[in-house]
Amino acid sequence: MAMIGGISQVEGSQDSATIDRLAHFAVDEHNKKENAVLEFVKVVNVKQQVVSGMLYYITLEAKDGEKNKVYETKVWVKPWLDFKEIQEFKLIGDAPYAAPCEYDCILTPKVLALSMHKIN
Repeated sequence: MAMIGGISQVEGSQDSATIDRLAHFAVDEHNKKENAVLEFVKVVNVKQQVVSGMLYYITLEAKDGEKNKVYETKVWVKPWLDFKEIQEFKLIGDAPYAAPCEYDCILTPKVLALSMHKIN
C-alpha cells in the first residue's frame, strides 16, 4: 500500500494496460508540445506517489528516428476528475542494445541500470 507522499515501486508495471496507456499519453503529449515524432516502445519501470491523486514516475523506451532511447516522465492523474497531466518528460539516454536471448530474458530495473552503466 502506498504511503501518502512516499514514492513506491509499482510491481508488474511492464504488463499493466493502465500504465501502458499513461506512457502512450506521455509520449503523445510530448510529441504535440515539442513537435516531435517519438514512437512508444515499452515501459521499463514505474514508481508512484500518492498526492492529490497519483503521480506516476514512468521510465519508458521510445523510438526517436532509427534509435531507441530511454525517457523519464511524470504523469499526474486524478481519476475522479478525468484529469491527466504531464509534469515532466526528459531524455535519459540511449536504450541499451538487447541481444537476442537463448533463454527467457527479464530486464529488471537493476539489470537495465547495470547494462546502461556497462555500455556507457
